Amino acid sequence: MNDKRELTGKVALITGAGSGIGRATAQLFAREGARVVVCDLNRAGGEATVAAIRAAGGQAQFVEADVARAADCERSVRETLAAFGRLDVLFNNAGITRRANVLDTSEAEWDAVMAVNVKSIFLMSKFAVPVMTEQGGGSIINAGSGWGLVGGKDAVAYCAAKGAVVNMTRAMAVDHGPQQIRVNSVCPGDTDTAMLRNEAAQLGLADTALVEAGNARPLMRVGQVEEIAQVVLFLASDRASFVTGSAYVVDGGGLAGSA
Repeated sequence: MNDKRELTGKVALITGAGSGIGRATAQLFAREGARVVVCDLNRAGGEATVAAIRAAGGQAQFVEADVARAADCERSVRETLAAFGRLDVLFNNAGITRRANVLDTSEAEWDAVMAVNVKSIFLMSKFAVPVMTEQGGGSIINAGSGWGLVGGKDAVAYCAAKGAVVNMTRAMAVDHGPQQIRVNSVCPGDTDTAMLRNEAAQLGLADTALVEAGNARPLMRVGQVEEIAQVVLFLASDRASFVTGSAYVVDGGGLAGSA
């Protein structure tokens, strides 16, 4: 019987895979036949993701790494090759946010948001692209945001970072298309994660305030991590073989407008 799973034979490296969208994507990729490297600074979270994948019959390996450090990014790619022999998909998912305007954002906070959200993509890609080139191609998916396409209140560093991610993705698609490396970004709207609840806390709001605010979207709710993961799966798969340089908005209609 032919294995009709989307990612059979492929190896994927996912940053920030110890929780949220990264964990959901790692589990989905494994169910679709990929061997998955779970990369996260949070060892407990990363190992929990690996344990869940293995318990379901999948193959996964954990790499503890600070993706804002070049040495850790190079080691993550090297350990992926050591574990599974190739690298077909890189999902640059790791991200943090600081909810504040330019006056209330410290230089250290600005630098941290830029390092985790933008610099990490530069570094991981720098080491992944040569591997993919030698193999004859691959797919890189970068975590953008709806706020990488429009501005948002009290999130200046995050908006700047995600705007950079979206256009960086386009530039990478132009640069590496000749090597058959597709580069796209996925741009979620508010998604029910620990990060969204942390945003509410930063703003002095109730834990569920931003989840409940999703009622104002056309689909009248925020997203679920599994819904974002499905779009990442499409971009990683051969179904998206002619898709590169795109920013896929997955936000329940939030950018489309409101009634």
